[in-house]
Formats: sequence, C-alpha cells, structure tokens
Amino acid sequence: MEEIVARAVQDEYADEFSWCYGCGRLNTHGHHFRTGWQGEKTVTYYTPEPEHTAVPGYVYGGLIASFIDCHSTGSASLALHRKNGRRLGDGSEPPRFVTASLKVDFLKPTPMGVPLKAVGTAEEIHPKKWKVLTELYAGEMLCAKGEVIAVIMPESWRKK
Repeated sequence: MEEIVARAVQDEYADEFSWCYGCGRLNTHGHHFRTGWQGEKTVTYYTPEPEHTAVPGYVYGGLIASFIDCHSTGSASLALHRKNGRRLGDGSEPPRFVTASLKVDFLKPTPMGVPLKAVGTAEEIHPKKWKVLTELYAGEMLCAKGEVIAVIMPESWRKK
C-alpha cells in the first residue's frame, strides 16, 4: 500500500497560487504532489504513470527533477511556517516559495512501477531564502539527490 500525506502544505496555499503543474491542487492536469511533515523531515509520495517513462522500465528524469523541485519549495514553506510558530490547519496561510536554484544528481536509474518518496531537510540561509536537501527513493533504493535554493515568492506576484 502506498503511503500518503494526510495534511499537506499545498492544501493551505491560497487558490491564486495553487496552479503549479507539479504541486498545484487546482491544476487538473498536474501531478498534485503533497508535502508534509514526518518528524523533523518533510516527505512527499508519488507513483509515476506510464507516460512518465524515459526508456522502458525507467522514470523520465524531468519528472524526478520536478518532484524534487516541488517537494523542496513545499519543504521550505513548511519550515518557515513552523519557525513562525504556526502549524498546518491553524488558519494561517503558509508562505509561498519559488525556486531560485535547482540541482539534481541522478545516482541510479529510477524504476517504473515503484512508489517514489522524497525526503527533505530544510535549512534557513537568509530570512527569505532556504536551502532544501532532498533525497528521492524508489522503494528503499536511493535514486537521486537534489539541492534547491527556495526564496519567498515576491509580493508583486500577488493579484492586485
């Protein structure tokens, strides 16, 4: 049985910022990645679909990069929300982050037909900037590692 994230940061984003192809809950064609806490780490689960094939039997690297990207920005949001003394579901909107830098190291081919798990660790490096280190697993096998520098979404991006 595939694990799920019951309470995800993406559930708390304002509707106007819930359209991301990777993690936007309102994008009917998107992946709907969901990121939540698992102790002091963050976690996201996802099972690739057949259309995410790179070569038969293996996941397309672009999906892996997207998974790491969205997991990491969600992780930064969770970390800052917690630092601010908030928790998911308390009625406060978590801060929305965007990607300033994405680095992915592909360690092993990622097999199809296996649920993927992203595990993240967030580290504040500036009041508006966080570094998130993410490991991506297929089952128990570590397949990729990512580093994302996430920055708080500029206020100018909000609807006027």
